[in-house]
Order: sequence, then C-alpha cells, then structure tokens
Amino acid sequence: MIYKKITKAILPVAGLGTRFLPATKAIPKEMLTVVDKPLIQYIVHEAAEAGITDIILVTHSSKNAIENHFDKHYELETELQLRGKEERLIPIQEITPEGVRIVSVRQPEALGLGHAILCAEPVIASDEPFAVLLPDVLMHHSKKGCLAQMVDFYEKVHTSVIALEAVPEDQVEKYGIAEINGADMRISSLVEKPKKEDAPSNLSVVGRYIFTPRLMQLLKVTKPGAGGEIQLTDAMDRLLDEEVMFGFEFKDGKSYDCGDKQGFLQANIEYALRDPKLGADFKEYLKSLDVDSI
Repeated sequence: MIYKKITKAILPVAGLGTRFLPATKAIPKEMLTVVDKPLIQYIVHEAAEAGITDIILVTHSSKNAIENHFDKHYELETELQLRGKEERLIPIQEITPEGVRIVSVRQPEALGLGHAILCAEPVIASDEPFAVLLPDVLMHHSKKGCLAQMVDFYEKVHTSVIALEAVPEDQVEKYGIAEINGADMRISSLVEKPKKEDAPSNLSVVGRYIFTPRLMQLLKVTKPGAGGEIQLTDAMDRLLDEEVMFGFEFKDGKSYDCGDKQGFLQANIEYALRDPKLGADFKEYLKSLDVDSI
C-alpha cells in the first residue's frame, strides 16, 4: 500500500455556540478573539504548520464571517498602504498562511460531529487520510504544534492517531477517555465520560485527530446514536475493530477548551501573558489586582 501524506484537514464550524449567547447571536463562536486573533485563525495556523494545504470548513449559513475573515479585503489593505500603516497591514496579510487553500462545505442539519466530518467527504479522495481539528480547542505549544507532532508520528505508523492529554483523575467524567494497551500507546477502547472508578486511564481525547480513509467509509454506514446524531466515537469504535489506532500524548504545551467560558477566559489571560508586547505590562496589572475586592 502507498501511504499518502496528510494534506487536508477538516474543521467542523457549523455549531451555533449556544454556551456563549448572547455574544454568539450574530458572531460565530470561532470568531471570538483570544487576545487579538479569532480562535479559528489559531487553528488554521496550527494546521498549516503541520503541512496542511487544504482546510475544509464544514460550515453553516450563519458562519459567513469565518469565510470572510480568510478572504482578501482589498479596500482595507489599500487604505492601510496609502496611510503608511505597515504594522497593521502585515497581520492582515498573514491571516491565511501562504500556500493554504480554504474550502467551505455546508452541514445542512446539526446531526453530530460524525455527520459534520462526513459532509467533507466530497472533497477528500477515497484513498486519502485526513486530519480533524476541533476549532474550540486551542493548543498552545512551546516547541512544535500538536498536529505537526502528530503528523510526524503518523509518518512512522501510517495509521490513525488521536491526540491525548492527561487530566486530573477527578475530572475524567468531563471527557472521552482512552484505554491504552502497552507502552507504544495503542488504543484498545474509548470510553465517553466515565466515572472516576470506571475510567481505564486519565488520558483524555483533546480534539486533534488523524484518520485513515477507512474512517470516512465507516461514517457512511454509521447509524444515528445518542441524541439522534451520527457520533464520531461510534465510527471510531468500529475502526478500532479493524485497524490499529495510536494515541499521541500532548506534553509540550497546554490545551484550552474555549467552548467553555472558563477555558476561554483562561486562554485569554495566559496568551496575553505570553504576548511579547503585552505580557510584561499585563503581568504587572494582574499583580496589582486585589481580587478579593472585585
């Protein structure tokens, strides 16, 4: 078998973001900013770093702002050039990474994550592996992006790879948890939100996946499960029956669940502290706060 490189990534962005209402009534949740960039921009750049050349947005009619963000804005760029504001022009020109193409497909109904991935099937070849990145999970890294590390690992094992991150044992009920078989991180099962005493490990699935072409084929025949939706985990369970699947433990950084208000606020604070221009002053401001009096 000839193994193909990972060049395509699916970003499911059709969700309505109801946990952030009223902010997301008119603004897609993926366009909420962490410091000065929308969430979706961080995700696209992580994919580009991993060698992805085609980003497939699985979107909804209310998400035009995402597509517009990655489109050129000739009037704005011309105005900034005429005014000599190069320091503001450069970040605009860097929104879409060089060599990356953004493609949009629609998810007509909210029928689950598995269904969202399946909506991208027409633009992925039947023999082509692909990545999936959940856009409300932000992955900060100190050396190399999570997906880039996963692609390096995939090129050694040539099978599905799932990002995992250790969580405190008393929090396993919030996550999908992987059961690992052996030191090579082979996944033997996936358990959705187990009780602490039933959890096979404390390694949670954190929203980054690389799948063989077989996953898309299995999604086509996966029947609706919980909530009447086509569940990705159901198709992954079937894939485990047929193929080896590896976990990749993300250690060189930290994930933020930006679909949750607490996680989103934490991301803003910590990314601001890391910012080379804002960090020092912001740190002094935080030190000056009497939090108990606020």
